[in-house]
Amino acid sequence: MTNNKGPDPRMDMARIPRHVAIIMDGNGRWAKRTGQPRSKGHEAGARNVREITEACRELGVKALSLFAFSTENWRRSKREVDSLFNLMTKSIKRYSDQIHKTNVRLLHMGLSDGLPAEVAGDIQKCVELTRNNTAMDVCIALNYGGRRELTDAARKIARQVQQGELRPEDITEETLAAHLYLPGHSEVDLLIRTSGENRISNFMLWQISYAEIVVTPTLWPDFNRDRLHETLVEYQSRNRRFGGRP
Repeated sequence: MTNNKGPDPRMDMARIPRHVAIIMDGNGRWAKRTGQPRSKGHEAGARNVREITEACRELGVKALSLFAFSTENWRRSKREVDSLFNLMTKSIKRYSDQIHKTNVRLLHMGLSDGLPAEVAGDIQKCVELTRNNTAMDVCIALNYGGRRELTDAARKIARQVQQGELRPEDITEETLAAHLYLPGHSEVDLLIRTSGENRISNFMLWQISYAEIVVTPTLWPDFNRDRLHETLVEYQSRNRRFGGRP
């Protein structure tokens, strides 16, 4: 059930993470557990995106990155991939106006090449519609892979060097960060993975360098506001040292 009582009293509202990233895992297991086809699990997961997005906006999170479809997910059956993209198209069309009304900006993180034309077009329309919104950024990682992102960044930098625009000795961490898909959101404060799996699955490899990682056994469709609040309480209990001493 959704918690309508407001924020968890244990939370320090002055220490809400600025950038939260979520690996939304467990839709298929949720469907199996409830005796439904996998497509129903993905539908339940899509509905939950709306709730968690709104909960993060209300708490003051400034950027929310959601792992929706990886470059490795193309290995799944054509039937499941087609079902996922159909669901994405429906969700974007259904909620674009609401996203805009709540002053949320949608950003796409990943490769547009290879996406179905309708999906790519609908995402671009929502990106354009919400371009000037300022309450929170929602970064949808779609057709995304962390290694591919770093490879693409290296290629862009190599072209600059080849063209004489940049000297190799002038390349810094900031240079690489500036060539990521969404350079304005390089640092993740909190990485959440649902369903209990202890791996990062090629997600935002550069950006999570010093992120606090919280793994919850809760399957994504069941990861409601209560679970989000519990995760934030856990995050705030950590002593973030960034490689230094307290």
